Amino acid sequence: METKTITIRVNAEVARIFEEASEEECRKMEALLSLKLGNATRSKKTLEEVMSEISRNAQARGLTPEVLESILNDE
Repeated sequence: METKTITIRVNAEVARIFEEASEEECRKMEALLSLKLGNATRSKKTLEEVMSEISRNAQARGLTPEVLESILNDE
């Protein structure tokens, strides 16, 4: 499979984890991200539907508005 390098913005904690990971762990994370981005871009769902689904999944996993605000303000 041909690959190409792109640049994306992530929060500082995610960047730190990626930067400190071993080469093998980085390859695994890149493969997972590639699959997720591929699935998201091939989806027939609208952006609003995808965002709603992500929100429902996050809430089901315990992400409250307060926790989200804390994460976003923890720069």
